[in-house]
Amino acid sequence: MGSQERAGRGSRNLLKGAAVLPLVAVALSGCSEEAKRGWLPGSNDMTNNTEALSNLWVHSWIAALAVGLLTWVLLLWCLVAYRRRKGDVGYPRQISYNLPLEILYTALPLFMIMVLFFFTDKTQRQVDQRVADPDVKIKVYGKQWAWDFNYNVKGDKHYFQGTQAHLSPTGETGVEKTLPTLYLPEGKSVEFELQSRDVIHSFWIPQFLEKRDMIPGHTNFLTLTPQKAGTYQGKCAELCGEYHSEMLFNVVVLPEDQFKAKMAELPKGEVGDEYNRKPTTKNAN
Repeated sequence: MGSQERAGRGSRNLLKGAAVLPLVAVALSGCSEEAKRGWLPGSNDMTNNTEALSNLWVHSWIAALAVGLLTWVLLLWCLVAYRRRKGDVGYPRQISYNLPLEILYTALPLFMIMVLFFFTDKTQRQVDQRVADPDVKIKVYGKQWAWDFNYNVKGDKHYFQGTQAHLSPTGETGVEKTLPTLYLPEGKSVEFELQSRDVIHSFWIPQFLEKRDMIPGHTNFLTLTPQKAGTYQGKCAELCGEYHSEMLFNVVVLPEDQFKAKMAELPKGEVGDEYNRKPTTKNAN
């Protein structure tokens, strides 16, 4: 058996083995709920947006895995099929270009990018869609290093002024029950109006798979419908100073009747822009 024939068989066996890898990966991915979600926090029914976000995440990873496997298969095949063999001398015949391959290697990545862009844009538009008349509007202020929540439940305004998680100047961490608590109604549309009192912050509830920047002088909006009652964690996702890691809050999703009862306990009024940090100017003299 010649060396070229052995090389051909080796290349075919390598390709057969590589073809099995995607099947093994898919089989293993079905072994756990976490893998089905792409190892994302929360579940697909956490809010009305989590399924779309989770699908985009998982399918993007599947596409990246397929591209990676194909690249490795082609690379290994070239290493085996075109390796220097015994008795070969000099350099192999050099090919300056191959027009069909050049077109393929240019068109295929462009097509993939366009597909990824299409689905990303579609999901982003769906997630960012605001509701004309949400059931609850919550004005959220981020500040170093705490949160203020103002509720407007169909015209009935309440406020809850948050507390700082990291109160001690000596570095002692606050306990979870003292953190600000954001209350949300199960199955009702909620619009967050996000503002900052000082520096750039980021409003993030990991289980909801969404976060949004809070920029001084600019208002961002986040609209969603919580669909699963429970207690979750929220945090700031933008480095904002010394105690950024302690800028935490609790999230409690309640059935509608319990949510209304909780709102009735909160003080009336609003903690507004009057608490924003005013810019300081130095005397030029």
